[in-house]
Amino acid sequence: MTNIIAGPCVIESAELLDTVAKKLVEINKQLGINIIFKASFDKANRTSITSFRGPGIDRGLQMLSDIKSKYGLRILTDIHESCQAEPVGEVCDIIQIPAFLCRQTDLIIAAAKTGRIVNIKKAQFLSGKDMIYPVQKAKDAGAKEVWLTERGNMMGYNNLVVDFRNIPDMLEIVPTVIMDCTHSVQRPGGSNGKTGGDRRFVPQMALAAKAFGATGYFFEVHPDPDHGLSDAANMLELDKLEELVKKLLA
Repeated sequence: MTNIIAGPCVIESAELLDTVAKKLVEINKQLGINIIFKASFDKANRTSITSFRGPGIDRGLQMLSDIKSKYGLRILTDIHESCQAEPVGEVCDIIQIPAFLCRQTDLIIAAAKTGRIVNIKKAQFLSGKDMIYPVQKAKDAGAKEVWLTERGNMMGYNNLVVDFRNIPDMLEIVPTVIMDCTHSVQRPGGSNGKTGGDRRFVPQMALAAKAFGATGYFFEVHPDPDHGLSDAANMLELDKLEELVKKLLA
C-alpha cells in the first residue's frame, strides 16, 4: 500500500487544520486511499529566533487529537526532545524523527518505546546506507515498525540535491521508504533569515522517487502556501495535491 503523508508544515490555526483535513478526506474518498495527516506543533529548528514555531505541545496535541476524532485520519508529527515522545505517542499514530536529529539516540529510543510507528528522516549529511544505524537503535529499543524518509543532501551552502539511489539503498534496510517531496526542494537558510526553496519541482521529485521504488510520499500542503508561516516557498498548493497523487498511483 502506498503511504501518502500530507498536511501543513506547522499548526497555524484550527481553521487551517480543518481546511486541509477536509480536502484530505475528500481525496481519500475519491481515490480509495488513506492519507496520513501531518502537522508540527513546534518547529524547533527554525533559521531565526523570530520565526513562528507553532502552538506548543499541549495545545498542538489537542488540535491534532481533534482532527483525528473529527475526520478519522491517522496522524503524524515530529518530536525534538525525548520527553515529548510519550505524550505524542498517546495521540499520534506515527512519530517522526527530524533529519537533523536522526542520530540522537535518546530521542529514537523514546519514540520506539511508545509502540508507535517511528519514521526517521535521513539526515542531510548521511547516505541511505548509513540509516541502518538509526534503524537498529529503534528496533533494539522495541520499535515494531520503522520507516525511513529521503529528503536530500547538502550540496555546498544553502542548497540540497537528491541522490535517488538512497531510496533502493534504504529499502534494503526497511520495507517502507518515503520520499519527502517538499523538504527536498528547500534552500536551507538561504532566504534572508529563513529557508527558501522552489515548489515547482515537487511533482518531479515525487515522480522520480516512484521510478526508484519509493513506497510513500510526503507533501507539506497549504491552501495559500506563499503566506504560510513555515516553509512557505516549498509547500505544495493544496488544490494541486489530488492530481499529483493520481499520477503516483497510476
